[in-house]
Amino acid sequence: MGLLISNALLAQQKEVKLWDEIPGSIAAEDYKEEQALDGDVVSGYSKVSEPTLTIFEPESGKATGTAVVICPGGGYSHLAINKEGYKLGAWFAEQGVTGFVLKNRLPSDAIMKDKTIGPLQDAQRAIRYVRQNASTYGIDTSKVGIMGFSAGGHLASTAATHYADHVYESTEGVSAKPDFSMLIYPVISLQRGITHQGSRDNLLGKNASQEAVYKFSGEYQVTPETPMTFLVHATDDGAVSVANSINYYLALKDAGVPVEMHIYEDGGHGFGMGRSATANSWPEALSLWLKKHDLITK
Repeated sequence: MGLLISNALLAQQKEVKLWDEIPGSIAAEDYKEEQALDGDVVSGYSKVSEPTLTIFEPESGKATGTAVVICPGGGYSHLAINKEGYKLGAWFAEQGVTGFVLKNRLPSDAIMKDKTIGPLQDAQRAIRYVRQNASTYGIDTSKVGIMGFSAGGHLASTAATHYADHVYESTEGVSAKPDFSMLIYPVISLQRGITHQGSRDNLLGKNASQEAVYKFSGEYQVTPETPMTFLVHATDDGAVSVANSINYYLALKDAGVPVEMHIYEDGGHGFGMGRSATANSWPEALSLWLKKHDLITK
């Protein structure tokens, strides 16, 4: 794949609505979705009110039965959907994995009765959608993972630790628990001094209670049942401290959860699939991890 996903390629993908009826929603006529463009390529979204999944399927005969829900980052204020979504969907399809890029709602009091759970509702629904439609896409329901970048990493880790939370009336009859998670320069903690403050403020508000901060700080929510995890971060990340990944890694290790972490010397924040930095090699490391766990072909 080239560095840019063309609109022609995206036109070949299938986009589906996530909900028939969005839970806890508030009607707001003035709240209109906004699109960011890089030339003629959609690079991002903000003010999402109608969440969707864009589905990247492997070529015929290449599917491994594995699926991944991909959560782009953007500080819970926008979605970097090309760099941290569509490019990954295409990459996974090349590996024989069906990629589901989540265009989730961003926390907003204007369209949500409880903005702290709005994104989690979408993430849980996305995982259940994949399992519900497993036969359509040739997916093994025991090989459904979640991936997230930056604030999308916070959403993915929340889905991995709060999968049993009753955040909407589920009628699908399948689990919202990911079988594995892949977190790339993730926001994990909402504790001051470690967190990305913008993500915390957008999700919980500027006057968040300590109870809410604890609940949505993934390092405190790990149990032995938390899904196995692959972590990537750069030491020189100036936006989201590497302590987020380190603390989550230690919590997973202490709980006996299989975990692999790659901390690179340089890469900064938001390097996506890679740029001129030592962090460029992480997709190859991820391929090896996926092969180890029989999620892609060896």
